[in-house]
Amino acid sequence: MTENSRSNGDAERGSRNRHDSVEWTDPDTFARALERAETRPKGNTFEAFAEGDVVEHDPGLRLTRWGNERWTSQTLNHDPAYWRTDAARARGFDEPPIHPDYLTAATLGITVEELSERGGYFLGRTNLRFPGTPVYPDTELRVESEVVSTATSSSRPEYGIVTWRTRGIDAETDESLCTYERTNMIPRREPVETAGNGATNADGTGSSGTAETTPDDDLPTDLIAPEGGFFEDFLEALEAASGRDAAVAYRHERGRTQDDVTVAALPLATLNTAGQHYNADVMAETPSGDVVTYGDVTRSIALGHARSDERTWREVGFDDESFHEFVTPGDTVYAFTRVLEVGDDASDGRAGTVRFQHVAFNQHGEPVYSGTRTAEIRKRAP
Repeated sequence: MTENSRSNGDAERGSRNRHDSVEWTDPDTFARALERAETRPKGNTFEAFAEGDVVEHDPGLRLTRWGNERWTSQTLNHDPAYWRTDAARARGFDEPPIHPDYLTAATLGITVEELSERGGYFLGRTNLRFPGTPVYPDTELRVESEVVSTATSSSRPEYGIVTWRTRGIDAETDESLCTYERTNMIPRREPVETAGNGATNADGTGSSGTAETTPDDDLPTDLIAPEGGFFEDFLEALEAASGRDAAVAYRHERGRTQDDVTVAALPLATLNTAGQHYNADVMAETPSGDVVTYGDVTRSIALGHARSDERTWREVGFDDESFHEFVTPGDTVYAFTRVLEVGDDASDGRAGTVRFQHVAFNQHGEPVYSGTRTAEIRKRAP
């Protein structure tokens, strides 16, 4: 070793020792360190995504009965087929299966770290579908996403818009368990110049900042509620509305106020690492001013309210899902349902198909989620 290299080595060791003697936890020292330190952000910016890219998400998740029951209990989904073996077998299941809402939330939650943890508005999801066969506890879920499209946001130059097609997969059999397409605004590394063509923003306002609303006189004169929750009740209500200025639409009595479990615990249980749901410090400086409820929790609560007033047999799929306003701790989520159409094409003769539009709203009457849903609804026994 040369004298010069020995001197350099001594200098490096001396530098390390000198830094080690700093009281890093001294408040003033730490404040200065924070000012100088570079933040290593989590998640990806818009520029990281290109059409056709496929992302294999880690680590995956084992779908347990405990996780399933925690989700369904906290979101007020009390269908006995997902809780009791006798009720499950009467429905044609071997045992209580994994609820579609928990499967959906777990599939999306696993993707957050790589797709949307950087932030940006959840603009919507569509083509959410499930297999014809049930998914049972202890299934090991792996997830992959393909970038379907990328686009510039005309109203928010600091964001781009990305759509992914995501597939939840049985890791053992490679069978698709849950598929959907979702669209998010994703922050750019650098803002871009845009013309601003009046496109609708993620908060439901136009570029002028004025909420887009439907005039009251466009609403039907009468809103009819079905008498019960069987397929025939929905059919009869639609027949009663036919030929009149009426629609089959009604609200559900239950509401669920957001607490630590719904806001933070449920997303974290699905490996959803988005700090929006548990980091109040960071969220204090954002438009919401507080942590926000995971969209799939809001959605599942609303659907739980709706299902409590119907005889659900099987879920078929969801379309045109959108999230309209922030839901924060202390907000109460209610639900409103409109029946769109019925059909007798269910997979089982004991049920018929009904297509609904569901709207979740808060204590101020503001919509926070909407989507269309197709489900098989039980018929009355002959």
